[in-house]
Amino acid sequence: MSAIVFKNLVKKYGKQLAVDHLSAEIRSGKITGFLGPNGAGKSTSLRCLVGLATPTEGDTSILGVSYKDLENPLTKVGTVLDSRGFHGGLTGKQNLRVISAAAGIDDSRVDEVLEQVELSDAKDKKTKNYSLGMKQRLSLAGALLGDPEILILDEPANGLDPIGIAWLRTFLKKLADGGRTILISSHQLAEMQHTVDDVLVIHKGKLVKSGSLAEITEGQTLEEAFLRLTGGAA
Repeated sequence: MSAIVFKNLVKKYGKQLAVDHLSAEIRSGKITGFLGPNGAGKSTSLRCLVGLATPTEGDTSILGVSYKDLENPLTKVGTVLDSRGFHGGLTGKQNLRVISAAAGIDDSRVDEVLEQVELSDAKDKKTKNYSLGMKQRLSLAGALLGDPEILILDEPANGLDPIGIAWLRTFLKKLADGGRTILISSHQLAEMQHTVDDVLVIHKGKLVKSGSLAEITEGQTLEEAFLRLTGGAA
């Protein structure tokens, strides 16, 4: 069974068609890069997947059911869709304790995930004083609180310097080696080439091509393949 399925997904905002009959499957235990130009429908598709937007037509599923039907979803799916959702007046640790309490997750996980994303030294610092890169790491920590088997990440490298990006690559590969399924939307094509197993490319809301990294690139770099498949869209 595929970990994630998009089935004829359509999402309209008024007359604007954001996602146009997207059908794709994400293999379990793999890192899949979800790629497309700005406005291609990536973020909208991910929001439909985790119940933050309602499809106009079609549906999505995670582990065979819709997100809303998952029992205690934080223990099945971790998401990073926006790193701005933290309370600036609370410390990193306090923000995560709020999430863990709401989800019924043991408080001991907070320190564990902070160490996992290398934020232990900043855990008692108010998040209003965090850099964007630190907030991205804190978002990853929040996604990992429930020890989920699936991670859905929208531009997790935003705000990370080259050292942080290299850290993220190693971090995600380690998670995938442990059996997790990771769906990651990113514009960092050169980095994605060194990170992903599979690729899903959409353009103007439509699926352009999906497959393994080798099938998508056909001997080219991922950036070259992306430009070929999207008609040179930036």
